[in-house]
Amino acid sequence: MSNQSQIYASQSGSVLQVNKVLRNTYTLLAMTLAFSAIVATVAAAVNAPPVHWAFMLIGFYGLLFLVHKTANSSAGIISVFALTGFMGYTLGPILGMLVGAGAGELVAMALGGTALIFFALSGYVLTTKKDMSFMGGMLTAGMVVLLVAVVANLFLQVPALGLAISALFMLFSSALIMYQTSEIIHGGERNYILATVTLFVSLYNIFISLLNLLMAFAGGDD
Repeated sequence: MSNQSQIYASQSGSVLQVNKVLRNTYTLLAMTLAFSAIVATVAAAVNAPPVHWAFMLIGFYGLLFLVHKTANSSAGIISVFALTGFMGYTLGPILGMLVGAGAGELVAMALGGTALIFFALSGYVLTTKKDMSFMGGMLTAGMVVLLVAVVANLFLQVPALGLAISALFMLFSSALIMYQTSEIIHGGERNYILATVTLFVSLYNIFISLLNLLMAFAGGDD
């Protein structure tokens, strides 16, 4: 009876811990999405200049490194907002240009599509409780392939390759949302700061990729 009580207490503690990580992750994710949207709106309103791709990469990976270094301290929260605010700033000039050109509908469609993808995928994993840990190796390989393709296209500037990269980024980021959600509910991820950043970056990539594809299709209809 004592052993059963210990097992029950252990299971209850595990469930409580999972729920806590989920709650903290989604709360922080909502806050960072709102903050990023505010920064993007301000950047668009003041006609901020587009961010050069080299500066974007340096800023992103530098701040991402900072997040990982501070993830186990209160400074991690500040690092997360610095990263997501920077990413929102990089979106500002793009969104301002599109809205100014009368393509606000495409922006709204990309936002709606991104939200739908996120809720559908995370809801599926949360409902079914499926273990997606088997995707870890494939995601690592996929990330390497995408990075190589992105770097190659910086020099080649092939439109078809750019669209293919956008489509692959959508698939990769969608899989990453499922994987990260599964890691939380199965105990593989206990740091809500790192979980938040993974989900935020996935949403950012899906939004940008979906926007690129919508713009390409809309341009093809003209």
